[in-house]
Amino acid sequence: MGPGTRAFEVAKRTVIGTFNDGFIHAGNLAYLAMLAIFPFFILGAALFALIGETGEKTALIEAIVNAFPPTVERTIEPVARDVVEARHGWLLWAGALVALWTVSSLVETVRDILRRAYGTKSTRAFWKYRLISASFTLGAVVLLVTSLFAQVAIGAAEQVIEARFPQLAGSLAGLRLSRVIPALVLFGSLYMLFYTLTPMAYRARRYPKWPGVAFVTLWSIAVSAALPPVLSIFFAYSLTYGSLAGIMVALFFFWLIGLGMVIGAELNAALTVTPEEEEAFAGTQEPQEENTA
Repeated sequence: MGPGTRAFEVAKRTVIGTFNDGFIHAGNLAYLAMLAIFPFFILGAALFALIGETGEKTALIEAIVNAFPPTVERTIEPVARDVVEARHGWLLWAGALVALWTVSSLVETVRDILRRAYGTKSTRAFWKYRLISASFTLGAVVLLVTSLFAQVAIGAAEQVIEARFPQLAGSLAGLRLSRVIPALVLFGSLYMLFYTLTPMAYRARRYPKWPGVAFVTLWSIAVSAALPPVLSIFFAYSLTYGSLAGIMVALFFFWLIGLGMVIGAELNAALTVTPEEEEAFAGTQEPQEENTA
């Protein structure tokens, strides 16, 4: 783990990259997350309306805000319910189009984070990137809706087994374990985000994606669990921001999540051995072999 080792160099590059770009991008992500979260709910409501399940809009909101700390949840949930319930018919679809553009801006920010981490530049036209981001946004909404239906189906199956087939109650443990599946779907969405937005030159299997994804996942869980007690012990946001304390806590939460995204991107980039580095390493090895010969 000392200087000169592979682990030290990876840690050094990750820390330096995060220090140079992390705080700026974390702030940008926090702002865009607050700007995009309600349009995301509108987009999900439009999809439910398309498949005739308008009553599931509340479940969509709950599935997302339940992952937030309680303070953030109490701030966002009532507003999200009002926003979704206020739109019907053409107004819902008009809002969905605006939401698609807004949420894709958030996706483009993640693309820029990965591009800076790998030290590459844009290679396609702006509108092509926007189309890809919009497609990814729709895919994320579909995956979220799928996970919600999976949760509902699993819950219904549990109730049927308990009521009509009590002799099979012992198998419920395995069925409850299958509730992990929606969480894996969400993890898959994060992996797909990193894979899709990583610069084309670094999408091959030889360049790892999972370490950054795993870090962001664990970081998000840790932030969600640790933020409430930390805020209650060390900070009194209400004394500073008054009625806006909930908004400020939400921004701080999204800022921390954004910082985790930057660290995950920098970690993946630091673990990547570029073709230039391989050539340089091979060049240093050849003289050593000649000297030993």
